[in-house]
Amino acid sequence: MKSVLLRNSILALAVSALWSTAVVADDTAEYQHVRETVASMFSGIDEDDIFPSDVDGWYTIRKGAIIAYISGDGRYLLQGDLIDLADQVNLSEKDRNDARVKMMSSVSEDSVITFTPDTVRHTVSIFTDIDCTFCRRLHNQIDEYMDEGIEIRYFLYPRNGPASPSWAKAEQVWCSSNRNQALTLAKQDESFDYRDCDSSIVSAHYSMGQDVGLRGTPAIVLEDGTLFSGYLPPKQLTEAIASTLDD
Repeated sequence: MKSVLLRNSILALAVSALWSTAVVADDTAEYQHVRETVASMFSGIDEDDIFPSDVDGWYTIRKGAIIAYISGDGRYLLQGDLIDLADQVNLSEKDRNDARVKMMSSVSEDSVITFTPDTVRHTVSIFTDIDCTFCRRLHNQIDEYMDEGIEIRYFLYPRNGPASPSWAKAEQVWCSSNRNQALTLAKQDESFDYRDCDSSIVSAHYSMGQDVGLRGTPAIVLEDGTLFSGYLPPKQLTEAIASTLDD
């Protein structure tokens, strides 16, 4: 009797193992099918931009901070926020924040214009347009942000695009021997010295701003990837940072 039970147990385990292997194989095949389908249908989307999602039978498409979802058969595409009602979490926004963190961390310090306080408590990345009114208001308070211990990493984002006067000014700022000073002077409509140089960094910043998902300038990306579109005074920015740390 014991031998029969043992044999049945072994058989059950074997069947279970085979079933698990089959499911994994099917899931893997489905996943690969979705990746190939999406990559072939959308220019700019690679197979590596497709990930398993939190919902069975659906996959996440993530290109920068742009998030979409596709069904396992590759037929249905959904754009919108995915909400976990049980945990009250916006899963799409979490994915966007994670993507922004990776994008910001991939940029070296010599590829941005950084204003650093004596004591750094927090670091934010700001996409700025030299001629934007609220960008200028923010920069006019740069000393107050420094007093708050907020390090600012500036990305040059001339919102009117290439060939605009703001784009030319951004290139001139980048080609100055003192970029911090040049940025301040440019925002005050004052002249500064610059030279001919490789200013392709402006184009790189502009492309990253679009990937980040900004809708205007200034656009502030916090350390956890949270995006604020618009101007925040120094004290309010400190409070906004603190609120993300409390979550």
